[in-house]
Amino acid sequence: MKGLFLSLSMLLLGAVVALAQADRSKARNAGDSRFDYAELSKAPEKARARQNPLAGDETAVAGGRNLFERHCAECHGLSGEGGKKGPSLVVPEVQDATPGTVFWVLTNGVVRRGMPVWSKLPEAQRWQLVSYLKTLKIETPTAAAK
Repeated sequence: MKGLFLSLSMLLLGAVVALAQADRSKARNAGDSRFDYAELSKAPEKARARQNPLAGDETAVAGGRNLFERHCAECHGLSGEGGKKGPSLVVPEVQDATPGTVFWVLTNGVVRRGMPVWSKLPEAQRWQLVSYLKTLKIETPTAAAK
């Protein structure tokens, strides 16, 4: 009788562990949905319509790169390709967003997802970041490299 009880207990324990691992796997995959870029759609029309006053200024891009490396690369990856904490910034959702939309997200952050509010960063520096982010592209092999 003890042997049967022990066997059933072990079987039940194994089932509980297997279910817990399946739930953890689902949670991990659901956690990836935090990279759904929905915050971009929350920018008000007035913010979306804003133009980058530093557009076309190469020194702004260089300054934005420095700011990105200091403040953003830890989460978004050195090339903006994404990391464990932050989504890729080279995807069409970000690259096709208006400069004003990107500026709005930088200014307001995505606190519930771990991105800080950058409103205390001077406005010119936030526009520098926007200038740099708009230069990020997915590296694709050239035909010659294939």
